[in-house]
Amino acid sequence: MSEVVLGIDLGTSAVKVSAVDRTGSIIAQQSFDYPLSQPKPGWSEQNPEDWVNGVTVAIVRLILNDGLKPADIKGISYSGQMHGLVLLDANKQVLRPAILWNDTRTTAQTKEIAAKMGAQFIEVTRNRALEGFTLPKILWVKENEPTIFEQATTFVTPKDYVRYRMTGKLAMEISDASGTVAMDVAAGTWSKEIQTAFDLPASFFPDIIGGSEFAGNISQSYALFSGLGTDTQVFGGAADNAAGAIGSAILKPNMVWSSIGTSGVVLKYEDNASVDYKGQIHFFNHAIPGKFYSMGVTLAAGHSLNWFKSTFAAEEDFTSLVASAGKSTIGANGLLFTPYIVGERTPYADSAIRGSWIGIDSMHKRHDFVRSVLEGIVFSFKDIFEIYQRAGANFDTVIASGGGAKSPLWLQIQADIFDKKVVVLENEQGPGMGAAILAAVGLGWFDSVAAAAERFASFGETYEPVPENVAKYQQIYAIYRKVYPATAEVSHALMDYRRVNDN
Repeated sequence: MSEVVLGIDLGTSAVKVSAVDRTGSIIAQQSFDYPLSQPKPGWSEQNPEDWVNGVTVAIVRLILNDGLKPADIKGISYSGQMHGLVLLDANKQVLRPAILWNDTRTTAQTKEIAAKMGAQFIEVTRNRALEGFTLPKILWVKENEPTIFEQATTFVTPKDYVRYRMTGKLAMEISDASGTVAMDVAAGTWSKEIQTAFDLPASFFPDIIGGSEFAGNISQSYALFSGLGTDTQVFGGAADNAAGAIGSAILKPNMVWSSIGTSGVVLKYEDNASVDYKGQIHFFNHAIPGKFYSMGVTLAAGHSLNWFKSTFAAEEDFTSLVASAGKSTIGANGLLFTPYIVGERTPYADSAIRGSWIGIDSMHKRHDFVRSVLEGIVFSFKDIFEIYQRAGANFDTVIASGGGAKSPLWLQIQADIFDKKVVVLENEQGPGMGAAILAAVGLGWFDSVAAAAERFASFGETYEPVPENVAKYQQIYAIYRKVYPATAEVSHALMDYRRVNDN
C-alpha cells in the first residue's frame, strides 16, 4: 500500500478519519459517533474523552479493517469543531465537560465584554463577542464555577486537545485560536488588552502554532493505544471552516465558499488583514501562514430543510423532496421563508429571532413551501454577500458544497440569487481533505497549501446565472430584506412568552 496521510475531521456528532495518498485519492475512511449532552436549555457539552476514543477507534479500524500499515501512515492533521472550551488543570487533566460552539448560556458574558471593551474589542479581535465563541465561555466558568476555574491553568479547543493526547505536546493552532476571540488577529498573537481587561494571566493561554507546522510525533503511550508508529508526524491542523476552505480550494480572493450543512457558511479567502468588516462578518487567521479568512454564518441553513422534511415529509427522501420545488416558480408563487428557526448570526446577531413564512395563500401547494425554504436559505446567504459588496470585496466564483451542492435545481437557484458563477466540487470531502492537505504540506510532499489543493481538489459542473431569473430574484430579495425588521418585535415577544411559560 502507498504512503498516506490521515485527515481527522472532528465534528460535533462524529469523527471521520480519511486516509489520503500522494495523488489526493481517499483510499480508506472510517468514522465513529459520540454523544452530545444538553443538561439544561441552551447548554451543549461533550466529554473530551469521547473524542479521543472516537479518533482511536477510527484509526484502529483503518489499520485492522482496511489494511493500512502503520509504517505507511506518514503524517496526521486535523479539522475541528470551532470555539469549544476544554479547561485543563496543572496536570493537563480535563476539569469539566467541554462547552461547545452551539452552547448559548453566555449572553451575560457577551454583554460584559461589550461593556468593558466596546469598539476596542472588535478592533483587536475583528469580531463581536457572541455566545458561541470561547472567551465568553471562559468568563462564564470563571463567574459561575469559581472552584473549577481556580484549578484551571490553561485551555484548548477540541481538536487541539485530541492532538495533545496523541503527541503529549500542548498547543493551539492559529485558526482555532483566533476563533476564541481572545487574539489580536492582525498581529497573530494573544491579546494583552483582553488578558488585562478580564484578569486572565498570559500563562493561561497556550502556545500558538500554524496549520502545517510540526506539532510532534505520535507518543509512545498513544502508539501502544492505537497501533500507530512513533515515527508518524503530527501537524497543527485547522478550524473546521478553515480546513473546509482548504479542502475546497478556496485559496484566491476572487472565490467564496457556499456551504450548506446544518448551519450555512459563506467564506472568503483574505490575502491580508487590511480589510475591515467592522465585526459584521467573522474575520479569523487562516491555517495558511500570514493569511486570513472571513465568513458569515446562517445558523439554520440545512437544518431548516431537515426540520421541514421531518415535520411535513418524514417518509420522503431528500432528493425527491428538493426536486419537487421545480413544480413551483421563482419566488415560490409569492411565498417567502426566513430560516431563523434557531435564531440568527449574520447579519442579525439575534438569538431570539425566529423564522416565518410570509404570503401564505390558500392556493399554495407543498412544493411552494419546499421552494420557499430553498430560496429563503439562499437569501440568507445573499445577506452575507451584501456585506461583502458594501465593503468593496470583489469575487466572481462561488464554490458550492454540502446539501446545496447535491441538487441541480438548488445550485441554479444559488447562481441566480447570487448573480455569480457557481461551481461544484467533483470529490467533496471538505474539512477532512483540508486536514490531509495540511499534513501533506507539513511532510514536504508539496511546497505550499495552494499546490496541494490544486492537486487534491477537482471541480465539476458550472452553473451560470440566468439574467431573466436574476432580475426576478432581485425584486424578491428586496422584499425579503423587509421581513426581519417587520417581524423581530413580534418574534422577541413570543420568545419572552415561551421563556416565562416554559419555566
